[in-house]
Amino acid sequence: MSCVFGFDVGSRLLGVAVGNRFTGSARGLAAIPVRDGDPDWQKLDALRQEWLPETLVVGLPLTLDGGEQPASRSARRFAEKLGKRYGLPIELTDERHSSQEAAQRFAHARAAGLKKRRDAATIDAEAAAVILERWLASPAPTDR
Repeated sequence: MSCVFGFDVGSRLLGVAVGNRFTGSARGLAAIPVRDGDPDWQKLDALRQEWLPETLVVGLPLTLDGGEQPASRSARRFAEKLGKRYGLPIELTDERHSSQEAAQRFAHARAAGLKKRRDAATIDAEAAAVILERWLASPAPTDR
């Protein structure tokens, strides 16, 4: 199996993307509400059941100089919860500038008539796709 999930962890929304190791491509799936630091686990469980990912990739928000910040700790906590809940391999990957790239992709799609203003909620899922595409394109350890 080659299915991989990617996550963009936010304080209000969790962007979720699905990717394929063989093609190196990813696409946004959903933006799941986050309340009190936890996502809507039922929605996340349903996506996991539908796609059966073998690896979970969590974007790690770092400062511009590569340092940790409060959002980094939130992403690490989420990754730990994911690992305990699903028992799958968890990868953390640098997510710097992924939200900006997702916003640019959205703007280009909107200018081309492919997206509408109401689709802006999908930017979090698009950011997760950017994170996942970067991870898929990175030099892979032998087990990836």
